[in-house]
Amino acid sequence: MATGTINVQSENIFPIIKKFLYSDHEIFLRELVSNAVDATHKIKTLSRTGEFKGDLGELTIEIELDSKKKKLIIKDRGLGMTADEVEKYINQVAFSGAKEFMSKYEEKLEGQNMIGNFGLGFYSSFMVAKKVEIDTLSYQDGAEAAKWSCEGDPTYSLTKGKRKDRGTTITLHLADDSEEFAENSRIEGILYKYCKFLPVPIKFGTRKERQGEGDDAVEVEVDHIINNPNPAWTVAPSELKNEDYKSFFRELYPMNFDEPLFHIHLNVDYPFELTGVLFFPKIKENIEVRKDRIQLYCNQVFVTDSVEGIVPDFLTLLQGVIDSPDIPLNVSRSYLQSDSNVKKISSHITKKVADKLDEMFRNEREKYDKLWDDLKIIVEYGMLTEEKFYEKANKFALYKNVDGELALFEDYLKKIEPLQTDKDGQRVLLYTSDAKAQHSYIQDAKELGYDVLEMEGPIVSHLMQKLESEHEKITFKRIDSDSIEKLIAKDDALPSKLSEEEQKKVEEAVKKVLNDSSYTVAFESRSETAAPFAITIPEFIRRMKEMSQTGGGGFYGSMPDSYNLVVNSNHALIGRIQKAENEEIAADLIRQGIDLAKIAQNMLSGEELTSFVKRSWAMLSESEK
Repeated sequence: MATGTINVQSENIFPIIKKFLYSDHEIFLRELVSNAVDATHKIKTLSRTGEFKGDLGELTIEIELDSKKKKLIIKDRGLGMTADEVEKYINQVAFSGAKEFMSKYEEKLEGQNMIGNFGLGFYSSFMVAKKVEIDTLSYQDGAEAAKWSCEGDPTYSLTKGKRKDRGTTITLHLADDSEEFAENSRIEGILYKYCKFLPVPIKFGTRKERQGEGDDAVEVEVDHIINNPNPAWTVAPSELKNEDYKSFFRELYPMNFDEPLFHIHLNVDYPFELTGVLFFPKIKENIEVRKDRIQLYCNQVFVTDSVEGIVPDFLTLLQGVIDSPDIPLNVSRSYLQSDSNVKKISSHITKKVADKLDEMFRNEREKYDKLWDDLKIIVEYGMLTEEKFYEKANKFALYKNVDGELALFEDYLKKIEPLQTDKDGQRVLLYTSDAKAQHSYIQDAKELGYDVLEMEGPIVSHLMQKLESEHEKITFKRIDSDSIEKLIAKDDALPSKLSEEEQKKVEEAVKKVLNDSSYTVAFESRSETAAPFAITIPEFIRRMKEMSQTGGGGFYGSMPDSYNLVVNSNHALIGRIQKAENEEIAADLIRQGIDLAKIAQNMLSGEELTSFVKRSWAMLSESEK
């Protein structure tokens, strides 16, 4: 029997490991299983190179849990270790056996990279265990089994082991404050979270089934493989069908019953290694509510599903998997966000997404148009947050009008330019944020031959602001932000039927009835068929308020609502008000006209709506006399 002191620079290494090595203690199982996978890959590499001539046999990693004795066991049939290798790789904390092996066999690994460092990762076991044992037998001819034992302090024992076959068995005696890891469901949950796509089969043997019938029936433990060693992203795209991708999506998101729109298969080996599959989901709700996570992997080991800041924000709306050995496995998200390889990977994925959308637009235009309503939030979000994506998106970002017609932005500008250019040479893009609620305003525009865009969603105000800054002499105006004559001002203004004195008289009466400081009363000489009263919402302030709700807009977000009450001086009703027999009749007509304008903007409710209904019935009854 040999004893010794583990070669560390601080006697306090174990308390540090216990408290601070990882923020989540459950990571220990990921580390130990990853080491077992590394050991399995190593023996396969040695077999391919001829340095190991024996039978590889069954290479499944086995995990056993004894809940009563609070023991967790991880077994592999990898290359194992000699006593000298245990001294070298285990007793020198953070010495990386994986790194040494890779430097020696780099050209022979055939793409199989070592997941972690058999050193510090192994010591994560002491976050949950009061005692850890290693029983290992090297693949080398004539090797003897070695058993290492440590109780969470710098001393250890190294004796002859009992292992009869090649590989390593690690036994964790769980600490009293880590009893949660003695629960079958807890261990299975961790394995499913971190190891469900590891490249070596993993067997967890705690599931019980009743076999037999009647009195002869017995309960037996049934081993079951908990992972898929060959997930879709590890297979060449040419070998997969569309149904394979759909099956993989269901495997990733078993509780998501909506099928993805389409997918992108990532497969890059230079200047960095990257594989993965990204799915475009159906997204029609608020983007803050629907942020479906992309799962980040390193050599098929789960790293995180919180990828904001690691990949561009707009890509967090997608679903799927990104896997790269160039992404560090055991570091914080803040480190990942500043890592140069991660930034390169992020840029590449952005390019791949843009290329895929461009390809679909060019080659499958009919399909692309049908998918646009689901794609638009992703595309628009990308245009706002990633400049390079914005430049590419000009080739496939579509804009839809109220008739359902889709067009690229430059094509749309050419379409509206002849008719929707105002007297100052500004091309005016009229839009609605709610076609049903703003129907009457849309009809006014259509009667003049104007086109109206549908610009709905939480970020369109930001998008319009960007488009206005990127193009000369264009401006967006919501269809209800002013009278149609002022939205696209021409030189040929209509004369007013009211004299200045008559207009002043009506204006005083309107202000008296309105009695609301949030409104500005404005008289305009409009067509006789245009509404006598209309409520408009000034474009600039309203847009700034909308932008402030999703970031931006500055102090305008705290400003009170403001409206314009536009009075059409050429409408017959205004003439009738001006000539009313008394103030009471004029006030009723004004009140009725203002309420109708509010109804057109969905602004009438409660007591005001009740009064309007009663007044309407009374006026109808009066007209029958």
